[in-house]
Order: sequence, then C-alpha cells, then structure tokens
Amino acid sequence: MTVHFIGAGPGAADLLTVRAVTLLRSSPVCLYAGTYLDPEVLAHCAPDAELIDSQYLDLDQITEHLVRATRSGKDVARLCSGDPSLYSALTEQTRRLDAQDVPWDVTPGVPAYAAAAALLGAELTVPELVQSVVLTRTQARSTAMPESEALANFAATGATLVLHLAVTRVRALAAELAADYGPDCPVAVVYRASQPEQRILRGTLADIADRVEGAGLRQAAVILVGRALRSSAPCAESHLYDPARPRHS
Repeated sequence: MTVHFIGAGPGAADLLTVRAVTLLRSSPVCLYAGTYLDPEVLAHCAPDAELIDSQYLDLDQITEHLVRATRSGKDVARLCSGDPSLYSALTEQTRRLDAQDVPWDVTPGVPAYAAAAALLGAELTVPELVQSVVLTRTQARSTAMPESEALANFAATGATLVLHLAVTRVRALAAELAADYGPDCPVAVVYRASQPEQRILRGTLADIADRVEGAGLRQAAVILVGRALRSSAPCAESHLYDPARPRHS
C-alpha cells in the first residue's frame, strides 16, 4: 500500500490532474489540508472514503494516520495545496514514512503562482525584460529563512518575484522592494486563485499595501512583483518564433 502525495492545485476542483483524480477515486483514505482547499475537491474522493482534515494535526499525528492506513492495507491520498514541491512539508513527512518503511509517491499539481499568473493573463518571463522567476516567502510566525536568501538579494536581480505567506507584511515588503524595483513597479495580489471567493488586487509598490489592508486580506494570497506585469512594457519578441530563424535541420 502507498501514500500518494497529491498536488491539489490552487483550489478549484477542475484544476487537478487526471492522475490526481484517479488516485483520489481509488484511495480509501484521504488526508487533506482544509485551510486552503475548496471542499469541492473532495467530491473526487470515493463516497465511502475516510476524510481527515490535517489542519488541526501536527506532523507526528499526520504520520500516525498515514502509517495506520497503509498497515491496514489501504492506499492514502495525501492532498497538498498547490504543488507538493513548494511549502508542503513533503520532506518532513516522507522522512517519517521512510523510517517506517511505508512506500510513497508524488503527483504534481498546479502551483498557486501559476494559477495567479493565469488569472492576470501574465507571462512572468518576457524576452529581454525579465527571464527569471523567484519563488520565495517571508518570515513571520514561521521557520527561519536562510541568511543568504534575504529578500534584498533577490530584488537586486530584477527578476519577477512571487511571495508566498507574505500578505500580512505587504507594507514593509513593498517599502523594501521599492529600493530596487522603484515605487511605480507593478504588483498584483491574488487571493484564493481559482476558488469562488478569489480576489485580484492590482497596484504598484507605492500603493499596494493600502489596497491589501483595505480589502482585509490576511492569508491564502500570493504577491507578484515585477516589470513583466505591466502589459504595455516594451519588450523584444522571442527568438524561437522569429520569422528569420532557420527552421530546417
């Protein structure tokens, strides 16, 4: 029996992969992150599946459920919000499962930043304007950030920034980032992308904090910062599709 770590995507029930839906339908047990998950996602589970909300459990308690189920001959769907490769505690959970000789695998999901970019209609890498995307977070009531990953270090590159778990610190962050990006740099805050209550706030580093605080956003939002968000920004066109590029071997 296997524990399947499944990316639940940004929340919408129709943004799961075909593989994810197949695993949900066939797994008698499902542990899910109820804080960020649209309940409609659980409709993919079998009607008689055991559903366990992990938002009230610590890692040892989660592991206990996973091990118990597999020992009793049941596959387990472990739903993670977004994609398991980002901020999912995959490492901690799989280490515990390895120690118990419990098999596991991973099914990717649509990450929150990709869903946010889709809603904005934005390409985050625009030719000769910006070709890198930095996915990071800030530290508040959370584990410490490595010293080398100070936000100023990333800002100095001019890359498109995607900030997770940062909406409660948006005013301080905007002030810090303005030094490198300029106060007129476009910013978008996307709350619960793809879910019924989704909200999109657009602004600049100069005014985005006022917009966020006015909307009362406190969680489940990603912040995108960078020149690629300005649709009117001048840019080159991709060499890949240049009519002058030879297309014959």
